[in-house]
Amino acid sequence: MLGESLWEQHSDWWQKAYTEGADPEYEEQVLPLVAQRLRGSVRVLDVGCGEGQVTRCIARLGATAVGIDPVRSQIRVAHARGGSSCYVQARAEQLPYLEAAFDAVVLCMALEHVNPFEPAIGEIARVLAPGGRFLLFLVHPLLQAPGSGWVDDERQGEQFWRIGQYLRDDVAIDDGAPGVQFQFAHRPLSRYVHAMGEEGLLTSRGVEVIVGDDKTCYNLMQEFIKLHPEEWNEDIGEE
Repeated sequence: MLGESLWEQHSDWWQKAYTEGADPEYEEQVLPLVAQRLRGSVRVLDVGCGEGQVTRCIARLGATAVGIDPVRSQIRVAHARGGSSCYVQARAEQLPYLEAAFDAVVLCMALEHVNPFEPAIGEIARVLAPGGRFLLFLVHPLLQAPGSGWVDDERQGEQFWRIGQYLRDDVAIDDGAPGVQFQFAHRPLSRYVHAMGEEGLLTSRGVEVIVGDDKTCYNLMQEFIKLHPEEWNEDIGEE
């Protein structure tokens, strides 16, 4: 698939720019949130683990941590960087695990590279035990809408970020850096929330955090709890 082949080509750029302490966003926001929300978990799956920095964070909490990623070059580096985690090359849409195998699942900054995303959510719900916790981290879709971008207003002497067509789904190949391209899928937040609800994943918490000194970019962490079957039937109803 095109998205995965681009990651195979450019995973070394990601590893140098965003892992092993290179990115303050991960060090100051993402990893502390992971540690806070997953402390006490026993068996945790990291979907789209990349080179494993979130998986290693989970393992340091004392949990059994398993990371999966479809990109061979990412899994190879994850193994090389060690720790007590287990890494498997696999896709989010076809998780090689039994039903209810994990009491927590995390998917960090990866779902926007998966299209369509609904099969991945179905698989996450399948392997998550009832009452289990699912953490989803996203680059905030509000600022990634089609047509968004910097505007330099020379007359007013201002720079601002224009919000594009937020409610329209879009898949595009965008630059992560000069010469580095990835596939990104934009969807409004409601698409994610509705997909979770269809799989019995109930929103329990949401955190929006500012990224960078210019305060123009936001990340989003949503926490979902998998309903027990009796709760799901009671709250959502059966057809």
